[in-house]
Amino acid sequence: MNRRTFCILGATSAAATLSGCVNGGTFQSATLGYRPVPQLGTPEREAFPLPRVDYNTIPVEFRRQYVSHSGRYKPGTVVVDTSSRHLYLIEDGTTAIRYGIGVGRDGFSWGGSAKIGRKAQWPTWTPPSNMIKRQPELRKWASGMPGGPANPLGARAMYLYKGGRDTLYRLHGTNDPSSIGKAMSSGCIRMLNVDSIDLYERVKIGTPVVVVQNATAQV
Repeated sequence: MNRRTFCILGATSAAATLSGCVNGGTFQSATLGYRPVPQLGTPEREAFPLPRVDYNTIPVEFRRQYVSHSGRYKPGTVVVDTSSRHLYLIEDGTTAIRYGIGVGRDGFSWGGSAKIGRKAQWPTWTPPSNMIKRQPELRKWASGMPGGPANPLGARAMYLYKGGRDTLYRLHGTNDPSSIGKAMSSGCIRMLNVDSIDLYERVKIGTPVVVVQNATAQV
């Protein structure tokens, strides 16, 4: 089992595998109002307790909800719009589930297509060597930080593969809800833990993922 659960945005190999940015696709929610999505999974029965999220601090646009879409993407596709800080799971020809996300800092942008090649609950996180150089205090986790409340990958991780190889990019939970809607991660796509659990239950190994920069998403 591949336990390299870290996120490398500057890696040449990862950049190459996720090249070819795709733009386009229209998503709308404002005209229909806020339509919340029931939770899948059982966050209250997790291996580790999940801190309660104060949704008063989460803007409505970044809360999990149903939205309409143009029909460009096939049902079952995950579309990540890094510019609007949203992840969409296409439900059918007109409806998608939209999640708020946190994305990589400027200079760590990426785009293209991949597939979910592996899924993990409370995954191990291994900081890459270049991160350890910047933050020597992480050296103690060079062999991996076990899953748990302090782990930056949160409750779930979905690993993106291209051509059967791990791209080193992930969709994952976060222990920092304040990062949702912002560009501050090392590059992977972070979600509220409850949202990562919900998405984990809805997607399968082989689910196509399209990462879009500067899309025409409308909210």
